[in-house]
Amino acid sequence: MAEPIDEHFIITVSAMRRGAGGGFGDRDAPLCEGHSLTVRQALRLFDSQLGSRHLDLAARWLRSLGKGFYTIGSSGHEGNAAVAGALRPTDPALLHYRSGGFFLERARQVSGSDPLRDVLLGVVAAAQEPMSGGRHKVFGRHDLNVIPQTSTIASHLPRAVGVAFSIARSAKLHVTSPWPEDALVVCSFGDASVNHSTAAGAINTAIQAGYRGLSTPLLFVCEDNGIGISTKTPDGWITSAFGTREGLEYFVADGSDLPTAFTTAAAAAEWVRVHRRPAFLHLRTVRLMGHAGSDVESAYRSPDEITADFDRDPVLCTARLLVEGGHLTHTEVLDLYEKKRAEVRELAEQVGELPQLDSASAVMSPLRDGLEEAVAAVAPRNPDQARRIQVLGTPLPEDEGPLTVASAINRALLDVLALYPEALVFGEDVGRKGGVYGVTRGLMKKAGPARVFDTLLDEQAILGLALGAGVSGLLPIPEIQYLAFLHNAADQIRGEGATLQFFSNRQYRNPMVVRVAGYGYQKGFGGHFHNDNSIGALRDIPGIVIASPARPDDAAAMMHTVAAAAYTAGVVCVYLEPIALYHNRDLFEEGDEKWLAPYPKRVQGKVPVGKARTYGDGEALTIVTFGNGVRMSLRVARRLQRLNIAARVVDMRWLAPLPVEDIIHEADATGRVLVVDETRRSGGVSEGVVAALVDAGFNGRLSRVASEDSFIPLGDAAQEVLLSEDTIEAAAIALVSSPNITAAQSE
Repeated sequence: MAEPIDEHFIITVSAMRRGAGGGFGDRDAPLCEGHSLTVRQALRLFDSQLGSRHLDLAARWLRSLGKGFYTIGSSGHEGNAAVAGALRPTDPALLHYRSGGFFLERARQVSGSDPLRDVLLGVVAAAQEPMSGGRHKVFGRHDLNVIPQTSTIASHLPRAVGVAFSIARSAKLHVTSPWPEDALVVCSFGDASVNHSTAAGAINTAIQAGYRGLSTPLLFVCEDNGIGISTKTPDGWITSAFGTREGLEYFVADGSDLPTAFTTAAAAAEWVRVHRRPAFLHLRTVRLMGHAGSDVESAYRSPDEITADFDRDPVLCTARLLVEGGHLTHTEVLDLYEKKRAEVRELAEQVGELPQLDSASAVMSPLRDGLEEAVAAVAPRNPDQARRIQVLGTPLPEDEGPLTVASAINRALLDVLALYPEALVFGEDVGRKGGVYGVTRGLMKKAGPARVFDTLLDEQAILGLALGAGVSGLLPIPEIQYLAFLHNAADQIRGEGATLQFFSNRQYRNPMVVRVAGYGYQKGFGGHFHNDNSIGALRDIPGIVIASPARPDDAAAMMHTVAAAAYTAGVVCVYLEPIALYHNRDLFEEGDEKWLAPYPKRVQGKVPVGKARTYGDGEALTIVTFGNGVRMSLRVARRLQRLNIAARVVDMRWLAPLPVEDIIHEADATGRVLVVDETRRSGGVSEGVVAALVDAGFNGRLSRVASEDSFIPLGDAAQEVLLSEDTIEAAAIALVSSPNITAAQSE
């Protein structure tokens, strides 16, 4: 069944008559008076528009045959081809899902690709698809500098700000960037998505960066079709919200008017390129053929509303300009239209028969390969002692003597900054103040404000900056001030950071080490937002590495490990720092200073990803734990020793991937396992540990203790819901004293 917009185009063009002007003479003359777009350029853009339209039609045809799986189209948005035509192919682009015209036009500017086939390969989820390898239908290609996005809610905008920021920052640090120094970043999104907090925050961040004099060459392109699925955008809302926003240069054009769209886009691009500040291109568009193939548009729009948009069809409007301007006859336009249909249909028939990913192993290969590289990662270069002395000063950390956890992290961060010229440390209060707990104190002074700096108070912006920096060749180490604050922006890790390698088949990577101060037990200052113990939202994200050091020497070594893993494997690493242990010095008695530890002399590669650490060799009980649980369990183990119960304590150190092999080895050594988990009982770490033991066939005695399923209150009441040493001790004694309890009975 033919689409109404397809029939309307053919009927309307058939009735057109060629104008007197133009002809086939000077193709380099302007298409229209007052515009820079030439006839030759217009014909090229028209070809991209035709290709985009027929890709949409082919996607629905493939869906009708059960061979296509993606029907969100670009029909009505083909004017974005003019935006691509106004830019350089070296300008990085982060595009939303209605960018068919842009993608085809960008591909025209760079030889070596077959964009029509590429898009169709994505529609049918073919394993040959050159960007995602059949994992998703994306507009992306490395040689076109189009960074693939799957965002539908503007969650790619914070990354776009980060890419724009990183162009100048890379040059300042003399770090090689994928983008030229005079490049600009283009980021497109819809009028509905602009209301999302990620868009609001990203635009605010870009404006503030410009206000502070920081180079942020970013062109926001809002493709305004007036509706988000079925919800209309109020008339004039985009202009009202952004038309007079100070610090954001505003340009507006009708996307159905190709010469105007091209001229305006070129002016906007030139402004951004020259001023290195953000601009907002408001491209008025129209949505044709509904939101997607599954969308029954007639359920919420009248037939008159739907057909009224047909005459704003940008493909039709360009055809009218070419015919009425005398550059083509209506017959020639229809011939081009049908030839493009035939070309796309032939490709669709070919790709519809191609194999898809056919195993879990094939689907997960980017995740698996990334983690395998992370596990094998070591420092990519030998430490330069002269460089270390220059950045860290003397004495070097390994010569300082015993350190606290906070001091060890501080020295390790400086060490990483010395080892990796690409490294940046940033976040709220990390610069001048040196962090809320002093962990980053002195870093800005020693490494310089270009590499250690404060950000605005917006976790989405912080992580977006890291995502953009990582994909631009830098090694970002952002700080999230408290674990509870991470949940404001977790999708930047879950939906953007962790998915990029997956949806680009590792052609694009965003290495980053996200430092997060967290867990409970903080004395004298707390409540839920400063004592959060929930990490379930992190542990189920595929492909990320989660480090959870407890001891100072491990904290230093593991910082080097995650830096190397991020740098060499491109993975997202989360480094959880136990606030309550930052400045702790003692283990068993006040003044014993047994929680202090020296900085490792050979710190690189000392603690590989996924390797646990065992304290003691007791044969009665294995206590498996992490974070604050390590100190509590060691104290309990000492008390158990007085009861003639010899326990060993296993510090997992890594929460993703779990050190399963080490856990099983230590469990088998005693036949009794107590999992000590300071996070919540439901969704906590211990669930994964117990499951790993059961999956491995462990048949010994098994139990777990955890904190309550509660938010953490202020004051002493917190101790009522947090796991305590008394609870650990009681569970250990019960486990050792009880008759055989198998893993299956542990709950």
